[in-house]
Amino acid sequence: MPNPNAIVGRIVATDPSVEKLNGADFFRRYPNGVSIGFEAGVVARLFPGERSAGMLEILEQLRQMALPVYVEVNPATRAITRLLIPLITRVLNITSAALSGAPPAQPDYSVELEASHARHTLKGGNPDFANLLELLRAALSAKRSLMVTETDDHEIIDVRAAPPDTATPPGPGPEPLKTRESWFHRFCRRWFCFFCCVSGQRATQLFALCAAPSCNPLTVPAPCIPFLYPDDGCWARAHEMCRLMIAAGARPSKVWIDGSLHTLTRNNPNCFVNWGWHVAPTICVRRRFFSSELMVIDPSLFTTPVTEATWKSVQGDPNATLTNTAATVYWRNVIPTDPNYVDTNIRLQFYRLQLKNRSLAFGPPPYANCP
Repeated sequence: MPNPNAIVGRIVATDPSVEKLNGADFFRRYPNGVSIGFEAGVVARLFPGERSAGMLEILEQLRQMALPVYVEVNPATRAITRLLIPLITRVLNITSAALSGAPPAQPDYSVELEASHARHTLKGGNPDFANLLELLRAALSAKRSLMVTETDDHEIIDVRAAPPDTATPPGPGPEPLKTRESWFHRFCRRWFCFFCCVSGQRATQLFALCAAPSCNPLTVPAPCIPFLYPDDGCWARAHEMCRLMIAAGARPSKVWIDGSLHTLTRNNPNCFVNWGWHVAPTICVRRRFFSSELMVIDPSLFTTPVTEATWKSVQGDPNATLTNTAATVYWRNVIPTDPNYVDTNIRLQFYRLQLKNRSLAFGPPPYANCP
């Protein structure tokens, strides 16, 4: 059964109200803490403490965004002891991770979620394993949206039906060419690319332009880009970087990588991230003798523009495939385009909060234990 000390749902009120105060100022004014009211009349308490100011700011942001939150409480005091931010998503695939010849113990399962490019795990040792697996399989079969809560290392620990008004949007139609590079972009890139390209110096300037808004991991002020939370949300980061470059007069494209990706990074407490796919902007750079090359702009992995081959090489799967598209392609299997950057801004805010929550729990990245 689900954790009896967990509350999952949207926040409907705080008492006292925190709308006009930041977390630190609130607890100076109200040293007895705050009551957090959830849907269905459930109440929890947040008392002053080392992480309380930041947690209160996350809770208030989620309330304003009408997004659910997962909290664990002390059953005696109703004090919040843990905060996680669920994903609203459909399930795309569930795969047993059992190995041939393995002992009969319950294997782990790999779970692919639509609203994520991270790889997620349902542990066979979870005491609620059978119930969680049943819920995931039922949602997969019915194509229903769920609230999926996971730990910082993407282990699924709670699954519940999503409220109808927070369901993910329908996927695109059956036409697969929407996710591919148009014939015009291929033609231009192959034959006239040299004349549309930028110099190496300009590519470095564009990289700096995109990297400059990187979030402070403890304050995450909008409109910063959460490069320091590489685990998820790359499609929104890529779209925002393209917006910045287009505003500066550049003509970016995008490159997508699909595979079993395992990428080392100092911006995750485990020193790596696992992805099913990843995306970043590209820019055409002039070389000598009228040649040119696509360079990848990805501040989540590098400090300078790199070739597509170099970008692929650090992601741990030599058999991964690359696909080039126009910059207008936003989120291939969910929202094909986002011309007004509405969903982009929602996703960036969501992953800013994930970055802030991780920084409160583990300290801000980069992590000194990582090589």
